[in-house]
Amino acid sequence: MPSFFCPCPRGMEAALAEELGEIALTSTTMKVHNQVPGGVHCSGDQTDSYRINLHSRIASRVLMRMAHASYANENDIYDLVLAQQWEDWFSVDHTIRVDVTAVKSPLRSLEFTTLKIKDAICDRFRDQFDKRPSVNTREPDMRIVGFLDNRNFTVYLDTSGEALFKRGWREETGDAPLRENLAAGMLRVSGWKPGTVLFDPMCGSGTILIEAAQMVQGIPPGARRSFAFEKFHNFVAAPWQDMKNAIKPLPLPSEPTIFGSDISGDMVAMTRHNLKIAGILFDVPLKQIEAQEVKAPTEQPGILLTNPPYGERIGVRGDSTIPADDMSVAFYSALGTTLKQRFAGWTVFLFTADLTLPKLLRLKEARKTPFFNGALECRLFRFDMVAGYNRREEAKPKPE
Repeated sequence: MPSFFCPCPRGMEAALAEELGEIALTSTTMKVHNQVPGGVHCSGDQTDSYRINLHSRIASRVLMRMAHASYANENDIYDLVLAQQWEDWFSVDHTIRVDVTAVKSPLRSLEFTTLKIKDAICDRFRDQFDKRPSVNTREPDMRIVGFLDNRNFTVYLDTSGEALFKRGWREETGDAPLRENLAAGMLRVSGWKPGTVLFDPMCGSGTILIEAAQMVQGIPPGARRSFAFEKFHNFVAAPWQDMKNAIKPLPLPSEPTIFGSDISGDMVAMTRHNLKIAGILFDVPLKQIEAQEVKAPTEQPGILLTNPPYGERIGVRGDSTIPADDMSVAFYSALGTTLKQRFAGWTVFLFTADLTLPKLLRLKEARKTPFFNGALECRLFRFDMVAGYNRREEAKPKPE
């Protein structure tokens, strides 16, 4: 039975394992195994890879293990890759791309190792068909992924194709868009579930709102795109079509529970457009307003989850003549006051690379969870906005 590895953003491994466990409940063959830094191992039959690609919001890809062995040098890697029956999976007319990652590998050049893997695949096809597949690094039909640690090498065939965070709806983004699987992971870690009020006051192009709205509507993340496994020689269309036919839209909410705002009218318009492209059929109220001016959108407390600006993105918030640090301090100070005064009872989650954020907000975090946004180390800070915040602020002596 095939083994799979599902990579994910660093820090999201536990959330992904939980999600894969839920997906496995719909299968008689899928099993979830161990978490490792950067992903989760699982196994199942070929159709389970279809299932994960269709339903996982947090995985970055679904990689099928082709071979695993110890190695001493690049020639060992070449020999192992050459021995695999690649022709059983795809044809010489498919384009390929090879990527290699390593942790503590003694090999001096990952580029040379990547070249050896590519040569082994091409030589295998040339030996059998007197023709070799072409390389296409931008839009390959097939992606082959190698992973090296200090002693072992694993080679995978990617069943996903484009990364899974590419849901098929995004046409345009603002500055520094949040990846969809990172947004989905944050929603899970925050404890948000459909029916709970959700508010993103710095929604940008709407990634968090759209992930949540698709969950409310019952739209799987992979419902609107294609996958590499559909080009495999052994692809069986019937079970794949059955999985897609089994998607049942959930009842649309009668009252809004998902809300967003942004300082930029262009961003609000982009979010509205992206919601439509993503197939959202119910109302998600949006406002153009500065984050430090917002009010709670409902009397019922909920979850506020946002990816606030940092670095160069803070500059969109006002006077470009003010140094960025001063602008950042003023912005977060005002935001902290707004949260204390207007969001009593809410649970606030802020995802940022600025590790000094609680100090800027003058709030004590209830929890901080480390995540990586690509190579950028970030934190998901949780703040529990208890009802006493406002009174404590007012009780402080005013400066003379």
